[in-house]
Order: sequence, then C-alpha cells, then structure tokens
Amino acid sequence: QVQLVESGGGLVQAGGSLRLSCAASGRTFNTYVMGWFRQPPGKERDFVGDISWRTGSTYYTDSVKGRFTISRDNAKNTVYLQMNSLKPEDTAVYYCAGDPTRLDNGTYFAKTWGQGTQVTVSS
Repeated sequence: QVQLVESGGGLVQAGGSLRLSCAASGRTFNTYVMGWFRQPPGKERDFVGDISWRTGSTYYTDSVKGRFTISRDNAKNTVYLQMNSLKPEDTAVYYCAGDPTRLDNGTYFAKTWGQGTQVTVSS
C-alpha cells in the first residue's frame, strides 16, 4: 500500500505562484504514474496532469498548460506541482493520486489518493 501526503497549499494573490508537494511512502515500487487533481468548491474533482516516475514524461489538461509544471524527485519519492500565474478559478483542493485511471463515466480511479491541500487564489 502506498501512502500519499500533499503539502504546500495556501492563500495567494492572482498572478502568484505556489508549489505543491506529494510525498509517497510504502510500496512505491509498483506505482508508475502520479497524477494531480483538483476539486473546486461545489464541483467535481478534475484531472490536472500526471507524470511518469520512470521517464518523467508529463501530460496536462488544457486549462493549466504553460502555467503548471509537474516534476518528480525519485530519490525522495516526491512529486511536485509548480503553479504559476495563478487565477481565482484555480482555487480548489488539490490531490495527488497513484496510477490514476479514467473510467468510462469520466471519473477517475486511483490506487491511492492523498488527503488534499487547499489552494485559494484571491483576486
């Protein structure tokens, strides 16, 4: 079982930056992809992007391309979400997830989820 702990959330003004961290512990060797998701107030959880532990290749949803960057530190079993040029609509609880898989109904299944960290962007 893999445990994930996010950190780094907080309150930031529009245009500012934050870096979230997701530390993985436990049986991490059989987790291949780490994903980032977010859930705005009153809305469903959405995919933000993901990264391969092995290759470092990344994929992002269109709304964050060019502003958000996902990276990983294999030695520390940690993935990061660098968020720049933040907008009020980026306000959400941000989650990391191990090996997320998109289901037919549009929701995601993952081997494990973190507890989430709140990001609030003021205008």
